[in-house]
Amino acid sequence: MPTPFLSLPDAPHFVLSNATVPAIAVTAQTGPSVEGLTSVDIVISNGKIGVVLPAGTAPAELPKADLRQGMVWPCFADMHTHLDKGHIWPRRPNPDGTFMGALDNVRIDREANWSASDVRARMEFSLRSAYAHGTHLIRTHLDSLAPQHRISFEVFSEVRDAWKDRIALQAVALFPLDQIFDATFFGDLVSVIKEHKGLLGGVTYMMPDLDERLDFLFRAAADNCFDIDLHVDETEEKQVLTLKTIAEAKLRHGFEGTVTVGHCCSLARQDEKVAKTTIDLVAHAGISVVSLPMCNMYLQDRYPGRTPRWRGVTLFHELAAAGVATAVSSDNTRDPFYAYGDMDPVELFREAVRILHLDHPLNDAARVITTSPADILGRPDLGRIAVGGPADLVLFSARRWSEFLSRPQADRIVMRNGMGIDRSLPDYRELDPILGA
Repeated sequence: MPTPFLSLPDAPHFVLSNATVPAIAVTAQTGPSVEGLTSVDIVISNGKIGVVLPAGTAPAELPKADLRQGMVWPCFADMHTHLDKGHIWPRRPNPDGTFMGALDNVRIDREANWSASDVRARMEFSLRSAYAHGTHLIRTHLDSLAPQHRISFEVFSEVRDAWKDRIALQAVALFPLDQIFDATFFGDLVSVIKEHKGLLGGVTYMMPDLDERLDFLFRAAADNCFDIDLHVDETEEKQVLTLKTIAEAKLRHGFEGTVTVGHCCSLARQDEKVAKTTIDLVAHAGISVVSLPMCNMYLQDRYPGRTPRWRGVTLFHELAAAGVATAVSSDNTRDPFYAYGDMDPVELFREAVRILHLDHPLNDAARVITTSPADILGRPDLGRIAVGGPADLVLFSARRWSEFLSRPQADRIVMRNGMGIDRSLPDYRELDPILGA
């Protein structure tokens, strides 16, 4: 691990002085900003953020860690992940890199290998990586076809309890919507979600009775006080647009819980009029959208010997402009859906800026991995630098956007409750016993 770029004072009260912060992620009043960045002093008191002041105005008697204009961010939120799939690539790769290849290879690996001990080991590895990188809020989807739903949710609950003081965890039951009318399966799934305080998820497809299936889904969610988080339109096929149908269903039912949808790739393939009508309906329905730029660019428009023609991502700017709550997330990690990744929101942000053109200007771009996902996940207390809140911060030597986005920021410092943590990443060799390496 690279040497941290500064040392934190060994004191209960100290100042992070001459810091540059993304103004959108600070709850206190800040001074003038340039491209969304402003200069402050942050006073840390007994593990909490005592006050945020203009740079150079903190009490002179307090010990200081001089950032020399380096950035300070709140810890990150990663709102759409697959902790149960993580790191199986060495055991079950997807040689052609296609979406169907991913589905098939995950199914084969799940049926052969996903015992409680296997799932737990890979989840723990991912969480250790995420924690070292500075994440403190994660929502994961869990493959929930029987009998896996009982295995994975039980493991998740144990892991959630073990990690509760480091990373807040949420889980969504992921299953194909064509199984929702299987009374035995779905009844048991609902009981598992309720027992483990999860969310109702699923994958939507174009099917003749999609309205009926969505009605059943929304009624089940309302009856059991579940929020909903769906995988939607993860395809380049223009004729596939279930997003509009989901928005209509939410409005039809007057559903009061939260509804989040991920991917929505085919929205970008629509004619302008169809896209605008759908986006306006999503905004009216109050549905949140999370884009998964790394995984979607990797999977979409992939054909042997052919250069991809589009980036695979949804209409992020248009959705945000219409008032839709939007964020980005890392999605899959070293599994058949995405061969790479390390649960690092800095990598995610860097790639999202490039893939989605979040830059020029970058005024509010920091929100997509901080305040926005935290708000969507119902945790407005997280993902921001809040006076009176815990000093859960990530410190960077980078001073400006061009510096921040040009390097992986491997020398960052992660603070939890005002203290620096051990940022050592787990060694991949630890997974050798379960991956057969």
